[in-house]
Amino acid sequence: MTSMNRDWAEGRKSGNNGPLLSDNRWANPLWLLNNTGVERSVFHMKHVVLILALLASASAAQAECYADYKAKRDNPLQLQYGVAQVSDSACSKQAAARELAPKLKADGWTLLTVLSTFGPDGLEQRKASAGQYFLRY
Repeated sequence: MTSMNRDWAEGRKSGNNGPLLSDNRWANPLWLLNNTGVERSVFHMKHVVLILALLASASAAQAECYADYKAKRDNPLQLQYGVAQVSDSACSKQAAARELAPKLKADGWTLLTVLSTFGPDGLEQRKASAGQYFLRY
């Protein structure tokens, strides 16, 4: 093979190793599936770290949920204001009511209403008002 044929077959080499002006691989999402180089590894590592950070912050934010409620007991009539920890999936008034009603009923109380749901930052201001019913249920 002559040197001219070899240059043509292998492509000319120059000192310019920059990207092509028509490099549109970022416009094609399938490029990510076909790329096996270092760029793909770095791309995936960055996204894995980002996803893990988001999951950690979301679980930390939802790790603790509390509800304050009012309940009653008949014969003689008794009223109760309390604060209870509810599961993080029950961090809405309606879901907290569904979770608290059976717990209160087991002790002879009827849930009247869930006033609000909140995180751990709202506990201290409600502690004195809830008294013996602070985190009882």
